[in-house]
Amino acid sequence: MIRDSQGLTITTDSPDAIAAINRFIDRALFYGKDAEIAILQAITADPTCALAHAYAAAYYLSQENRIAWQQAQPHLQVAQKNIAKITNREQLYVQAILAWANKEIDVAIALHEEITNKFPRDLISVQQGQYHYFYLGDKEKLLQIAQKVLPGNLENHYLYGMVAFGLEQCHELVAAEAMGRKATAMNRYDPWAHHAVAHVLETQGRVDEGIAWMEAFADTWENCNSMLYTHNWWHIALYYLERGDTEKVLAFYDTHIWGRASKLSPKDQVGAISLLLRLELRGVNVGSRWQQLSSYLYPRIHEHALPFQDLHYVYAMAKAGLTDWVNQMLLSMEQYALSINPFLRQGWLEVAIPAAKGMVAHAKGDFNTAIAQLKPVLPRLHSVGGSHAQRVLFEQVYQDALLLAQKQSWIYGITA
Repeated sequence: MIRDSQGLTITTDSPDAIAAINRFIDRALFYGKDAEIAILQAITADPTCALAHAYAAAYYLSQENRIAWQQAQPHLQVAQKNIAKITNREQLYVQAILAWANKEIDVAIALHEEITNKFPRDLISVQQGQYHYFYLGDKEKLLQIAQKVLPGNLENHYLYGMVAFGLEQCHELVAAEAMGRKATAMNRYDPWAHHAVAHVLETQGRVDEGIAWMEAFADTWENCNSMLYTHNWWHIALYYLERGDTEKVLAFYDTHIWGRASKLSPKDQVGAISLLLRLELRGVNVGSRWQQLSSYLYPRIHEHALPFQDLHYVYAMAKAGLTDWVNQMLLSMEQYALSINPFLRQGWLEVAIPAAKGMVAHAKGDFNTAIAQLKPVLPRLHSVGGSHAQRVLFEQVYQDALLLAQKQSWIYGITA
């Protein structure tokens, strides 16, 4: 057994495996593009290291698509095979990732909470606990799981960034900005801290400051994975959208967002979809971009990794005129919702599916149906996940539907 860079024991006798795991931990906390390479190197160095396999499985599961879920399975099998000989912390972690793979998110969260209570140096568990809380819309616990381990990690800028984001989501904006700026002062190369401060500045309408802040650090994102690279540029695009500089926003979409996206990455697709929709709500003609993007969405029809993602996919398909795909997906969402555990089922049936129908209606110009479907679920849309900045889009779609329905009613009244 050897200790990792966090001071935690890992069941392996391979220094090369530990070195690679340490690289993985740093790259995962950084959202680095070479995290996968690092953890596969650890497995090469010690093919029986259960924790390394669990980390690999977690990496793939976080991609939130069917192919990656399949990639996770052999790693989960090896981790399970070797679970009897590993430490308690490693056993808990393996069990947490198994629960995630089985969509038992409540079980996974409980295990990450137990890990972080017993082993507060385990920031990978903190990060993954925050991830699950984020997509359940539980902002308070997203903050608490990071905040509780802060006394044991006062030197770690990555944790300050995690706490900063949690504070922002809980509307503790002054504290969030201070924490994010502190993380960045400790290490300029902390993209999640940059991101947390960006949220604060956007929420407070400090557009010029937001542009200056994010553009000052944009050079540090080159080694980020495509998700955070494109997402941080998405935030810059939102600032310019507030300025009304839609030409610049389209240029960012074509260069730094969809232009730099991993085209099959769900989170990249969602960011691109949301930006196109925001542009159209401002009256911008986005050309053939809906069709270009939607050509990559067919694998999503029956995937249902996250309700937040599905709401974007089905809207984009509708905007691209892919009616058959839309109908398939709406039916598939209903069938999926009836097949999953009760912890997740209610949110799908009562919130995600009505919202999806409302989004499709808006895309098709059926604004009265969009209003009828979206109005009852707006107060509960936090449960589909996403940040305040991301979810405000659904409110904007609803308000747009109200405006256009009134306009249609007025026109029809005149011409009747």
